Amino acid sequence: MPPTNQTGLTTVIVVTADSGPLVAQCVERVLAAQSPVELILVDNASTDGQVEVVLERHARDQRLRMLRNAGNLGFGPACNRGAREARGDALLFLNPDCLLASDSVARLREVMSRHAQAGIIGAHVRKPDGTSERAIRRRDPTLRRSLMSLSGLARLERRWPALAGVNALRPMNTSGIERVEAISGACMLMPRDAFDRVGGFDEGYFLHCEDLDLCRRTRDAGYDVLLASTIDVCHEQGSSSRRRPLFVSRHKHRGMWRYFRRFDPAARNPLLRWLVACGIWGHFAVLAPRNAWREWRGRINP
Repeated sequence: MPPTNQTGLTTVIVVTADSGPLVAQCVERVLAAQSPVELILVDNASTDGQVEVVLERHARDQRLRMLRNAGNLGFGPACNRGAREARGDALLFLNPDCLLASDSVARLREVMSRHAQAGIIGAHVRKPDGTSERAIRRRDPTLRRSLMSLSGLARLERRWPALAGVNALRPMNTSGIERVEAISGACMLMPRDAFDRVGGFDEGYFLHCEDLDLCRRTRDAGYDVLLASTIDVCHEQGSSSRRRPLFVSRHKHRGMWRYFRRFDPAARNPLLRWLVACGIWGHFAVLAPRNAWREWRGRINP
């Protein structure tokens, strides 16, 4: 039987998989939130010892719970497992290398309370140097848009909107709340009711593109996907993916292929489907030797 939702409580779900020492900082920031939170760490069989450090440091804090998986289930399945145990009426999915401000949760919830149709709310995810990440405002990655981005023609979008790519440009005028097609999966707040209605994350993805899929299905269910561009979240990016670049690249390309097959009208054309498959896996093959080398170097020089 699922837990009873507690009004005003935000369940923060963080998935770890050998995510390094930044997990401890992430946890500290979440537990310092100004609004009521519980934190569920879902660990995908980490062996780096960092989860144990966190548990020892916060052993008496009943707001922190740990769910351990015997193997690496992937990001989406781990998020779904955490959501099943959540007691909050809102779910915040947060990467283990993201650092919140003390008022971030409260401000995200304020946006949620003011927008009845909000299904997903994202923040302004920035790099440590203060620059914005490109993926904070995204469009559905259709074949046409992907080609515009890959070719560089998307840089001319302001002059010729037909050349629009996957990453949307910042609006010239904004109140701080933007309706977008997709936001960064590094920090996503969802009302619990919306998450349950769309069925959570699609567990057919292991890593990458599951956030795009969730945004798409949330919009299809009649909700809005919003970007709260005045709420900053610092993303150190890649604390675990840097250790296994070949593994991450394989699942990223696999996610791209799954998303294309599910949502892009071009996938109904057998020729285009074949060409896209060749393009995606050809791109993976080109990158594979470099990623394999980086992964090997990482193992011998941890």
